[in-house]
Amino acid sequence: MALTQEQLAELVRILDRRYEALLEDVRDELEKSENQQYVELLGRTPADIGDESVADALADLNLALIDRQIRDLRDIETARGRITGARFGLCTDCGAEIGFERLLAYPTAKRCLACQHQRERTHAHEGTPTL
Repeated sequence: MALTQEQLAELVRILDRRYEALLEDVRDELEKSENQQYVELLGRTPADIGDESVADALADLNLALIDRQIRDLRDIETARGRITGARFGLCTDCGAEIGFERLLAYPTAKRCLACQHQRERTHAHEGTPTL
């Protein structure tokens, strides 16, 4: 059963709220990421290799968090595009409808549950480095 207008409106509100919250989080992280931890750790004299390692790890963690939030923002923008193109709620793999409950839990879902499970089984190690 296709999404009703009320269901679609509810999902749009969820996406909009999440988008605004993510934007605010990214702004806050960028303001804080003036590498304050790095400055504090390296501002001490003398700085040792341990302090540098901790400072680098903190900077990397901040960047990873911002990267994750930006990926989430892009997912929301893509979902908005599917809404505009009347493809929202349809699986990108098989074309079946994605259940409303799944979309409530994961509004940016691109696949139905069956196709998502299949993708996870076949692409589980994608992007995982090997020796």
